[in-house]
Amino acid sequence: MREVLWTIILFAFLVAGASGGFFLRSRIPEPHRNQPTIEFLRIVTALLVTFAALVMSLLLASVRNSYDSAFHDRSHYAASLAELDSCMRDYGAELAGARTKLHGYTAAVIASTWPSEPAPKGVDYPDASAMPRFGEAPTLAGIMNGIGLAIDRVEPQDAMHKALAARCMADFGEVARARWAVIEDVHGSLSAPFAGVLMFWLMLVFLSFGLQAPRNLLAGVVIGIAIVSVTSVMFVILDLDLPYGGLFGIPSTSMRLALADMLR
Repeated sequence: MREVLWTIILFAFLVAGASGGFFLRSRIPEPHRNQPTIEFLRIVTALLVTFAALVMSLLLASVRNSYDSAFHDRSHYAASLAELDSCMRDYGAELAGARTKLHGYTAAVIASTWPSEPAPKGVDYPDASAMPRFGEAPTLAGIMNGIGLAIDRVEPQDAMHKALAARCMADFGEVARARWAVIEDVHGSLSAPFAGVLMFWLMLVFLSFGLQAPRNLLAGVVIGIAIVSVTSVMFVILDLDLPYGGLFGIPSTSMRLALADMLR
């Protein structure tokens, strides 16, 4: 997983930075370690810490907003699928085949997006093993297009069915918009170059910590706690940046509830 790999790399960088600071302090001549120099180093370190903390807090807020948006889009998508199925059920037998396709489509989305979870039961759906977990799947796009064409082909014979046909068309349009919103949500906003630069900044911060910290066990423990805290925050940022999978991944609950509602 990307977030685990980057967290391990950051942990190694921070340990290397702090260790490098300890090593340099022991090698710097005594005249260069006087009180004015240490005070100046503390001022620079405070600037680096403030800057890094500001960037990380803004980054965490940004990825959390993106995650919340993706969670909302998935719930909206599931609700839109259930509403479309309800409309086609009300229309009658003419859309029974399209409803079956919709059930299979929903089950295939669940099976392909959450492959580690139990597969949906009680409904036939295409083999999801070859489908991409994220992004657009041509097979699923074809099924959805077929459902739309089936709705377009209906010929309502009375006012009630005309109203239902118009409602189903509107519901299908909403499903299409919600589907594309979900597809776009899977792309993370945190680029690898930016993450690398941020890790370099943090390494410089811990290098300065090592230059200032006394060489004793307590100082080493405190720096270790700081390293674990910073890496855990970075793990949360990286995990939230990709909303599907990982520790905080969006669950399949809304899609499974929608499918259960369709099959009642």
